[in-house]
Amino acid sequence: MNNLKSILLAEDNPNDVELTLEALLENKIANPIVVLNDGVEVMEYLRRKATDQPLSNGNPCVILLDIKMPRMDGIETLQAIRADQAFRAIPVVVLTSSKEEKDIVNAYNLGVNAYVLKPVLFQKFIEAVKQIGSFWAVLNELPPE
Repeated sequence: MNNLKSILLAEDNPNDVELTLEALLENKIANPIVVLNDGVEVMEYLRRKATDQPLSNGNPCVILLDIKMPRMDGIETLQAIRADQAFRAIPVVVLTSSKEEKDIVNAYNLGVNAYVLKPVLFQKFIEAVKQIGSFWAVLNELPPE
């Protein structure tokens, strides 16, 4: 049985999903990766896991969260995650193309663990995601649930 905690990727752009998955696999990150398209799906997934269908490996080891998503954007999603005691300790890394100061300030005010701008160049994007995956999925020590 795989006891590795999952990585939750909240991203609505199929190209960015593909690049992120490629970068994580290239870095040999063995954690299961759950891809969701918006904040509504993120919260439904987390709440289902916490109540009806808890998985043996618990909450994700990290949530990679885009800002610009339909239905429920990344800032609203981060606010919902931090408002729920069951999910408050999950590390959240905003991985976005938004350089808007209000997004950065809002994210940090809501308790984001890191705010990373998506590099435009393919190789730099791959390297950024590799570093994020290595730190949060391998090196970071999570509190007990």
